[in-house]
Amino acid sequence: MAATYDWSRFTLRINIQASKEAIYDAWTTKELIELWFLKTAEIFDGNEVEKDPFDAFQKGDKYTWWWFGYENPESGTILEANGGDEFAFTFSKAGDCYVRIYEEHEETIMELSQVNIPTDERSQHEFHLGCKMGWTFFISNLKSILEGGVDLRNKNENIKRVLNS
Repeated sequence: MAATYDWSRFTLRINIQASKEAIYDAWTTKELIELWFLKTAEIFDGNEVEKDPFDAFQKGDKYTWWWFGYENPESGTILEANGGDEFAFTFSKAGDCYVRIYEEHEETIMELSQVNIPTDERSQHEFHLGCKMGWTFFISNLKSILEGGVDLRNKNENIKRVLNS
């Protein structure tokens, strides 16, 4: 008998021709996360002071993120930031995201897992399938930026509901 599909989680992996440090930094500073993932990021430390663009995110920091083509921001908390190869954050009602960076067969692998996804039917579509599709695009864009500098995002605010925004 086939195993039951687990709608509460998914994991995506991608190899990136870049150092672990470059990948980690791309996730953990305002300046760099806006190059491949976000239109705008606001990051505040535990004292509610906005961080400088190149200050690394730390466990307990709070964020608000905006994307091109979407009016509503997401806010959350940095759950883990170990300074090298692991980064985690809450992702609104959609669960928590964990990023790991490691070597495998002489390649650098970036792995993103989204867990604690609600499993009602609406959440299966909106958060599991929707986020999985979104993350597939954005981690591919991270690879594109780090390997060749091409940003694949749609930045035309008049064009909405496209895969690349």
